[in-house]
Amino acid sequence: MNLGLHGKVALVAAASRGLGRAIAEELAAEGASLVVCARHEESLMATRDAIAHATGADVRAVVADVATLEGIEHVAGETLRAFERVDVLVTNSGGPPAGPFEEHDWTAWQQGVDLLLRSNIELTRRVLPTMKAQRWGRILAVTSIAVKQPVDGLVLSNALRAGVTGAMRTLANEVAPFGITVNTLLPGYTRTERVEQLDRARAEREGVLPGDVRRRVEAQIPMGRLGEPPEFAALAAFLASERASYITGQAIAVDGGWIRGLL
Repeated sequence: MNLGLHGKVALVAAASRGLGRAIAEELAAEGASLVVCARHEESLMATRDAIAHATGADVRAVVADVATLEGIEHVAGETLRAFERVDVLVTNSGGPPAGPFEEHDWTAWQQGVDLLLRSNIELTRRVLPTMKAQRWGRILAVTSIAVKQPVDGLVLSNALRAGVTGAMRTLANEVAPFGITVNTLLPGYTRTERVEQLDRARAEREGVLPGDVRRRVEAQIPMGRLGEPPEFAALAAFLASERASYITGQAIAVDGGWIRGLL
């Protein structure tokens, strides 16, 4: 299937590993030019080189922390200077600390707001004018299954990713007349370093082995296994494509059936 992404410019945040990297790899394979960002230079440059070598795509790397306004301005500014536009924006970041409500003071909440909510809002704010001017764009926000079915012990993520969902759903209606779609992608339990970190944290709290936590999680998934990053990235590439021009305002899960709700 030709997704019509050849020659498009995509900015993918937190793309040195995990879901962000998988999305960047998929978009590059479809012919898009890329700007990828992350905090750690060594792993980011290695990712850039690997994607460029595998796909032949034009891949630029910008070291930036999207939890800060300085990082957001830096990566958005470098992208617009290099390509003069952004066709596809993928907002993404690491997750906040696990733990119940009473473990987190307002400092932890504020850090979570900066990491999850402000990064989405401010990155979108900076690239939206070019999308509106060309009357075409795709905005994809990576959130979590927690926005539809809260996960125990993840109060920061549950609350703040839901805020992202509300903002992006509202934006979808506002920019639809400009040919811009806005969707959120809800990864389920996927084989990433983040999920492994959460398994270890939960195992430590409960006094069990991480493998025990993993087996309990897999037992809750109808498909009986964790997802793989490329399976999630395939949805992102489709939603970024010409083929998905009438899909907007949606929150779509890639979770092996974990969410039990109807909608």
